[in-house]
Amino acid sequence: MRSPHVLVLAKAPAPGRVKTRLSPPLSPAAAAAVAEAALADTLEVVAGCDVDRRILALDGPRGPWLPPGFEVIPQVSGSLNQRLAAAWEYAGGPGVQIGMDTPQVTPGLLTHALSIVMGSAADAALGLAEDGGWWAIALDQPRPGVFRGVPMSRPDTGRQQYDRLRALGLRVRSLPVLRDLDDVVDALAIAGAAPTSRTAGAVQDHVRTIARPRSAARESGPAGGTAGAGVAGEAPA
Repeated sequence: MRSPHVLVLAKAPAPGRVKTRLSPPLSPAAAAAVAEAALADTLEVVAGCDVDRRILALDGPRGPWLPPGFEVIPQVSGSLNQRLAAAWEYAGGPGVQIGMDTPQVTPGLLTHALSIVMGSAADAALGLAEDGGWWAIALDQPRPGVFRGVPMSRPDTGRQQYDRLRALGLRVRSLPVLRDLDDVVDALAIAGAAPTSRTAGAVQDHVRTIARPRSAARESGPAGGTAGAGVAGEAPA
């Protein structure tokens, strides 16, 4: 058994390669800026965890968003299932793994997930996402086949992953449900939940950029008219 770890699976935030569901309405460059902020927030949280190892399985080059103290390994080629399995095989266990879509995560949540699998409470812990996927998985040790056959990026991915863990005979505990950052509505909600984060700043900056022309158009409408709600009205303060 290797030392406890937090493992992050992420893509380098390059325009056109990340957060494509934010574009439109954001430009690819703006979507990448939000992704970079979310990744930086995520890695900062992991850096604050009291664990022996912090591992980043990265698709793409390193950037200034990477804090010190991380083992960085390249993701293998293949399906997401294969990339997850390879990262866990390298990392060992016990550990907890997340992606870059929940920048509102806290060190306490990750520590709680680790405590479940490092004690006798369970062999695995799974955190479901509001969209039906999952945002975190903790394992007491690498488990061959954990991700095999689980359909990814579907509304039932979280349930299918839970069923797979149970089918392998593992005792599974549930983690709190979190919201993934997939589209602009998610981005605004997460920015509101973590208003001091880099993600909130990036979302506010870039949502204002696309909202400004709409606001100007409304303000130049018929006399006595007022600006409507729309994206500008939803942007966090």
